[in-house]
Amino acid sequence: MTTIDVHGHTVAPPELYEHQARIVANRAPMGRARIPDDLIETHLDRHVALLDGAGIDVQFISPRPYMMLHGLVTAELSHVWNRTVNDLIARQVAMRPERFRGVAGLPQFRLDDPKDCLPEIERCVNDLGFVGVLLNPDPMEGDAPAPPGLGDPFWYPIYEKLCELDVPALVHSASCSSQRELHSVHFVNEETIAVAHLAKSRVFEDFPDLKLVIGHGGGAIPYQIGRFRAQYLRRGTEDIFVDRMRRLYYDTCVYSAEGLELLFKVVGPRNCLFGSELPGSASVLDPERGVHMDILKPVIENIPFLSAEDRELVFEGNARRLYPRAFA
Repeated sequence: MTTIDVHGHTVAPPELYEHQARIVANRAPMGRARIPDDLIETHLDRHVALLDGAGIDVQFISPRPYMMLHGLVTAELSHVWNRTVNDLIARQVAMRPERFRGVAGLPQFRLDDPKDCLPEIERCVNDLGFVGVLLNPDPMEGDAPAPPGLGDPFWYPIYEKLCELDVPALVHSASCSSQRELHSVHFVNEETIAVAHLAKSRVFEDFPDLKLVIGHGGGAIPYQIGRFRAQYLRRGTEDIFVDRMRRLYYDTCVYSAEGLELLFKVVGPRNCLFGSELPGSASVLDPERGVHMDILKPVIENIPFLSAEDRELVFEGNARRLYPRAFA
């Protein structure tokens, strides 16, 4: 069985972020990021070693979300920066094609028309061979006014393009300017809002082939599913709620056995894809297990009620089904 991690981010040389700092400081494109292959290779070797230690065979990598410049600087610089990072990811994938697949960052800028993202989606999928995209449900990054929920027609141009190209989106917020939310809290909040808004919308009736993977285990949805279900029971529309919930997929970036067990019980293994975000915010020693918290494969393997078939779906089968371009 191949272990496929659908939620990873680029491990890039610091020169990439030095280039970003120049862009932000000067409010201008500042030429191209000049990063030699040997620096990329050095960081890839470290990344691959971490994957080997975690039992991960293939990882889908995307930009680091909290540095995507969706709510900062200008629309032009958001486009320049996201194109720069996508190009770097394409180089990384080309250097280790057996271990990585590319997932595109989109040049979402505040409340600009989502149609502005379509050329970059097409470029990344058709020219660079990427297998999916990141979709930030809050490109305002915690600022006001709040963007429309993912069930709003505002997002339809992106959904239409994703269906046309047959690529999924990983729903994953980015930075947050609010003093009330750490970025990890913002991730969970936005993913919860995304699912709740999609469940009350007609998105999946309008786009029956749309594939959305909700990051970080769906935020609070598995824990609070009863609260949302109650609203639909009161209206006599539970069947609609259940059907729409079944159209969504969730990764396993939860980092506790109890949380993962709840996710599998509520959502079901057929709607869960292995994701670790390794290396990332949970790359810290878990004193109870003696390994980093984002080494999730053994945690899932030891959940007693998951069958061998369930584990195959989570680790490999669902990713192959949702991301056909990844293994074409």
